[in-house]
Amino acid sequence: MNMPLDARQRAMLQEMGVRVWWPAQADTPVVAAAAASPVVAAQPPPAKESPPPPAQSRARPPQAPAAAAPDPAPASLGWVLHPPRALFPGADPQHTPSALGACWLVVTEGSPHDDPFAGDAGRLLCNMLHALQLHRHPRVYLCALSPPATATATATADADPADKALAQAIARLHPSVLLLLGRGAAHTVLQRSVPLGQLRGQAHSVAGVPAVVTYDAPYLLRAPHAKPGAWADLCLARSLAQTPTTSA
Repeated sequence: MNMPLDARQRAMLQEMGVRVWWPAQADTPVVAAAAASPVVAAQPPPAKESPPPPAQSRARPPQAPAAAAPDPAPASLGWVLHPPRALFPGADPQHTPSALGACWLVVTEGSPHDDPFAGDAGRLLCNMLHALQLHRHPRVYLCALSPPATATATATADADPADKALAQAIARLHPSVLLLLGRGAAHTVLQRSVPLGQLRGQAHSVAGVPAVVTYDAPYLLRAPHAKPGAWADLCLARSLAQTPTTSA
């Protein structure tokens, strides 16, 4: 007859993947100690069975490495952030909804020489921005981010390392919000190498500017089921864009 506490501990140990260890050691000493309580020689077994508490603490350390801080350094090594370009320069500021804030800066992986709205991924990106009514905002800018493998091929004379180029763009544009599309943009701008899913759904801060991470268009083409989550991220970015002070 096992006590309820033992059953609960057994279930917990099974969750931790050490189910064999605890039951085999815990059940035996209880019976042995109860049956031979008058005998002095029967007490050494419980003394030998006392290792279970240390062993339980021994089962926890393996969980600590799982939560170990990721290596942030390689996130931006070799990446090049190209100068921002206006996406909707012909938009009439008189008809720009005030809820969109003063300025948006979008960062996504791509070539500075390509049309950001070309191809299927470009059309999807355009649709995402249109859904936010950003096509009505003349101060929506995009910075193309070149990965290390192609950075040397796409780099121009005015291309600086990613962190320096971003600081310059923020100082010049005073964006209300940063929209980081894709893993490369998120890791490079935030200097963190955790999975993209852990960076989504929350507001980050870059040089005092709120930043939101979401999937990029190429990924959404491959994984349409992620579109509702991307839309939620875009709505978060729009809500954050309303708070900063507008700039001329």
